[in-house]
Amino acid sequence: MWPLARRSRKMTRLLFLTQSLSSNPKPISHSHTYYNYSVSRSFHNSISHLSLAFLYPIRSPAIRAFCSKPSSAVGVGSLPSMTEDISYLTQREAAEIDEILMGPLGFSVDQLMELAGLSVATSIAEVYKPSEHNRVLAICGPGNNGGDGLVAARHLNHFGYKPSVCYPKRTAKPLYTGLVTQLESLSVPFISVEDLPLDLSKDFDIIVDAMFGFSFHGSPRPPFDNLIQKLVCINNYDQTHQKSSAIVSIDIPSGWHVEGDGGAEGIKPDMLVSLTAPKLCAKKFFGPHHFLGGRFVPPSIADKYKLRLPPYPGTSMCVRIGRPAQVDISALRENYISPEFLEEQVEADPFDQFRKWFDDVVAAGLREPNAMALSTASKNGKPSSRMVLLKGFDKNGFVWYTNYESRKAHELSENPHASLLFYWDGLNRQVRVEGSVEKVSDEESDQYFHSRPRGSQIGAIVSKQSTVLPGRRVLYDQYKELEEKFSDGSIIPKPKNWGGYRLKPELFEFWQGQKSRLHDRWFLSPL
Repeated sequence: MWPLARRSRKMTRLLFLTQSLSSNPKPISHSHTYYNYSVSRSFHNSISHLSLAFLYPIRSPAIRAFCSKPSSAVGVGSLPSMTEDISYLTQREAAEIDEILMGPLGFSVDQLMELAGLSVATSIAEVYKPSEHNRVLAICGPGNNGGDGLVAARHLNHFGYKPSVCYPKRTAKPLYTGLVTQLESLSVPFISVEDLPLDLSKDFDIIVDAMFGFSFHGSPRPPFDNLIQKLVCINNYDQTHQKSSAIVSIDIPSGWHVEGDGGAEGIKPDMLVSLTAPKLCAKKFFGPHHFLGGRFVPPSIADKYKLRLPPYPGTSMCVRIGRPAQVDISALRENYISPEFLEEQVEADPFDQFRKWFDDVVAAGLREPNAMALSTASKNGKPSSRMVLLKGFDKNGFVWYTNYESRKAHELSENPHASLLFYWDGLNRQVRVEGSVEKVSDEESDQYFHSRPRGSQIGAIVSKQSTVLPGRRVLYDQYKELEEKFSDGSIIPKPKNWGGYRLKPELFEFWQGQKSRLHDRWFLSPL
């Protein structure tokens, strides 16, 4: 269901007009050559439906995007592109920032602890799916780092994991006893040091190291010295290629000095979740997953300490630092967990079934539920696909709008048959629709055209899809010219080469992902 990138012998710099759904760059990499194929639905702001696709060589193989909204960046200067561009805090600076947060800036320790623990839980969920790494052990120390671990365990429980907690030196303060009570109310088990297995990897998929934070000094005392050795043993198992638990350290790997490392015999976590900003010891972290969490650094602190931190994507509580580990594509798989989609649950009329599922997607709040892949073919059978937006459907078919001089339009004029594919990842569902295609009436196209924002109307006029342009500036200039022409609020005429298509379904396929690839799939024809 996923698009494949095709390598050509010679890549030249081209500028095409196109339509797309995403404004995020999508890197496409090949052996010895790196390309970046980026598409944009809009020029942001008011130019909402002018879109360009650039295809050009990328000089550096290290291309990363921290988030989709650069304006949310913390700190000054350009977006950090490499780990070396990130700020690292000394022990003194970390302590000062905590004092400022909980002093003049009005944060309480429980607020910061809640944000930190949530950040740790979301970082874990970014990498380790609960369907494959369900069993979690949080080893918590007596201080704030341990409190972060308790909060993380609560959130992981709500995320669908099965956490257990080892909390040998409990703090009697109300904040900590309250966290324990919250976990007990969720039936999260607490395990004593004595009851832990000798090999933690046999009972747990993930170990959350929440023993010591940046204020720790000296050598670990019992029982934490023994617990740290258990985590070191997990590293040793991993080196002998035996199955081992993933170790996730909060802010500082326990036993490490905040400005140094744990030495050759210290913990080597698979994931480090830095809080506020990475500490100096994070430079010695060489595990595959480094995240920043907390999202509570205000501009005043960022300016005072000249912090350069990556922006958080969207509403996320964590952001990856550095390049992710290389992935074995052949090993990427999702074990879908979905309710059964039984025959007696399938609506007799496929239009009713589509409406039912579409309403579910809208209710679930998934992004752009009307996004669909439109596949067409030329008269010679050469196929092409692209993402478009569904703009209406009923018993007569599925409607979208486009430029009548685009590639898809030319192919539909030669071969008026197409397929649509809706993929709704959040619900493990997809719907494929096949059928014949015809243009909608001029009246219907005109009515929809004038329902769009005025910026989109102007964009449709200047956007000559699938044609080569000398540069983006041409579009900007044409857009600004028309924007000025129609600034008096007069009606913007629909271009003759723009309008809608309707696919009249001949076949529906409803797919529901299930465990072990035993998916539910139902083929329906219109009544």
